[in-house]
Amino acid sequence: MRAYRLVAWERPPELVEVPVPTPGPGQVVVRVAGCGLCHSDLDMMAMPAAMGEALGWSMPFTLGHETAGWVAAVGNGVDGVAEGDAVAVSSPSSCGRCRWCLAGRDNACPNGLVGRGYGRDGGLAEAVLVDDVRSVLPLAPGIDPAGAGPLTDAAATSHHAVRRVLPRVRADGVVVVLGVGGLGAFVVQILRATSTAQVVAVDPDPVRREVAVGLGAHHAVDGVGPGTAREVAALVGEGGADAVIDLVGTDATIRCATRVCGPGGAIGVVGAAGGTLAHPWYGSLPRDGEVFTFQGSDLADARAVLDLAASGAIEVALVPFALDDAAAAYDALRGGGLAGRVVVRP
Repeated sequence: MRAYRLVAWERPPELVEVPVPTPGPGQVVVRVAGCGLCHSDLDMMAMPAAMGEALGWSMPFTLGHETAGWVAAVGNGVDGVAEGDAVAVSSPSSCGRCRWCLAGRDNACPNGLVGRGYGRDGGLAEAVLVDDVRSVLPLAPGIDPAGAGPLTDAAATSHHAVRRVLPRVRADGVVVVLGVGGLGAFVVQILRATSTAQVVAVDPDPVRREVAVGLGAHHAVDGVGPGTAREVAALVGEGGADAVIDLVGTDATIRCATRVCGPGGAIGVVGAAGGTLAHPWYGSLPRDGEVFTFQGSDLADARAVLDLAASGAIEVALVPFALDDAAAAYDALRGGGLAGRVVVRP
């Protein structure tokens, strides 16, 4: 079968022929209907060998960590799924036995640093082997597997951020979303589906701002720039925002977040742009507030967004490519300006 793989560190991926996987006991093979692409894939392509090896990754491996399709084969001892079932596949590899998994925090599982599409074979292929069946999530009727892959990562990560801040958000509160691209669009939808808060979307791209309003954002602000915090503060009103979710993570967006978040609020830094919180703690962070970041999402988030999608509360805008055109798909992702999530369909 065909697979789009990283074959060596700091080299472009290649479309190659590999054997079709065969499931062993407790394993499942999923025939891929669609696999979403992510900016983190671009980081992997440029990753130095020392960094990858420190994460426990080894070459070669197939890219793709936003996968959905149909169960093609099951190994002995597999319950809960059968051949032909439409499923999505959660990318992190969690053991289900460690103290984090047992507490429902499987995104912190030590096994999660090596997952499908990062360090081991992912879904950018005609089929993918899944050796932890708990990660195979049935799709409700009406959800097309060809477009469901981004729900397992981009949407689930967004849900995790929303879930973390909601305890700090009043019924009539305000949440500011910095960056309304791929993840931010999901954050807006999930906030509208799970809360009654006012949503303020901030992005320099007018098309993204327009999309955010179409998805339910109450206000859209151009930024982040020198005057963005003042403009957002004027919209939020006295007391500041209940929460800020930063999908960018630059110095500028983190600084803006600390300025618009009110006392007792929450700042979730999801974006991985490498920004720093370079302020003295006194007088610059929200009083009695919290600042957090995290690694991806957990299985509860993936299940929750699949339920939201089944109910029609969230939607995935797609830009489809064929597997033969995977290199062009990554070029499009790298270039930006896309109207949806890039999904490769074998």
